[in-house]
Order: sequence, then C-alpha cells, then structure tokens
Amino acid sequence: MNIREAVRALRRRQTVAEARRWAALRGHQLDGLKFRRQHPVGRFVADFYCPEAKLVIEVDGGVHESDEQRLRDRDRDDHFASLGLTVLRVTNDDVMSDLPSVLARIRTALRQ
Repeated sequence: MNIREAVRALRRRQTVAEARRWAALRGHQLDGLKFRRQHPVGRFVADFYCPEAKLVIEVDGGVHESDEQRLRDRDRDDHFASLGLTVLRVTNDDVMSDLPSVLARIRTALRQ
C-alpha cells in the first residue's frame, strides 16, 4: 500500500476522538489556521497538521501506552522535529472529556 492509499484508509476509519477533533479544526475554525487531517509528512502520516504553524497534532489512544508503541512514537516525533515541526500529543480521553482544554493547548502550541 502506498502512502496515498494509507492516508485514504486512515481518513475512512478515523476514531471518534479524531472525528471530534477534526470537527473543531476544519474550515479555519481555530484562529483562522488551516489544518489537514491524516496528512503525509515525510515518511509518516500526521493525525493533524498545520503547515503555517509547522505543528503536528497526534491523538493517542490506548495502544500508545505500550513500550513498543512509545518507541515508534518517539521515532515519529524525532522525524517531525528533524523537519522543523513541533509535535503536540493529546489523548483520545482528553479530546472526548475536555475538548476546550485540548483546543487551549493547541492555541498555546501555535503561539510558541
């Protein structure tokens, strides 16, 4: 599967938390900035990406708690950092239980 096919598949099977986050970010709703979802950045696909702010937002579910996945996530974060990007990680639980706080964290990351 090439990266374009992978991106399409990820968009079709987004999590409830990703769908909720996308509803809050799409259409320049957050501070007038454009966000892309499931966007290829280098050799990885970012959950959400704002090219203007060079910000990657990753929405992590329970699978990200394993040691193996944490190593993969660190590799992704290092790759994004090597491209001059900032990575903000939030949990599915945070998105579902307190979206306003998550959006405030995004705004803080956008200002830095």
